[in-house]
Amino acid sequence: MAEKRLKRPRDPISLAKLIGDIATGQVKDGAEDGKDPSAIAKGRAGGLLGGKKRAETLPSKRRIEIAKKAATARWAKKSAAKEPS
Repeated sequence: MAEKRLKRPRDPISLAKLIGDIATGQVKDGAEDGKDPSAIAKGRAGGLLGGKKRAETLPSKRRIEIAKKAATARWAKKSAAKEPS
């Protein structure tokens, strides 16, 4: 996950001072996003499993219905883009 940075000041002199402070290690260039890293990891792990588990538990007839509906939606979108109004 990308780390948030400190907000950069618009004033060039203040920006130069901040960059100098970051370069010398006086200021850490990172802002706390307030999220618990363990909760983020747990949510990601569940998300990675979700699609596979769902595919295993769905009956093949239902998976075919879902696939047909998705294909119809894709083709409808493509044909609508090609038709001149």
